[in-house]
Amino acid sequence: MTRTGLPVVLAFAAAGAPLAAAAADAPPAAYPQGAATFQTDCAVCHGAAGAGLPSLAPPLLSYPARYAASTEGRRQLAMTVLYGMYGDVAVEGRHYAFRMPEFGQLDDATLAALVNFVVFDLAHAPASVAPLAPTEIAAERSQPLDGAAVREHRNSVAPEDP
Repeated sequence: MTRTGLPVVLAFAAAGAPLAAAAADAPPAAYPQGAATFQTDCAVCHGAAGAGLPSLAPPLLSYPARYAASTEGRRQLAMTVLYGMYGDVAVEGRHYAFRMPEFGQLDDATLAALVNFVVFDLAHAPASVAPLAPTEIAAERSQPLDGAAVREHRNSVAPEDP
């Protein structure tokens, strides 16, 4: 490891330790497969509890629940995990210029479980919101996009995300 990479690794470790402890105290996940995928693929940037990391990745504690309540928002969630996203986004009054990787190599059921973990276990969507189905992921998979187009769609879904 290079000397310049060490501060980044230490920052992740320092930021992740309290979040991992908080996650250990949380009730069991309603979507355990999604929780496992999140910890493996997403927590390094969004934090173990989804609180985000300043200047790196936004928190996932509110807006995914809002997105899951609308057709275009549900499409956005599916597109984001399939194709990633890059460019400037605003979440809760903060701007993030990041590059989220794509996870389209994962199957539709795994991605649906991941999104449902974020929507229900992290963002606490109300029971009136239906879980995303693997068929919703498959529908978006049939219309490939790049990460910039995903961000543009997000801007149309949430032009002034609080």
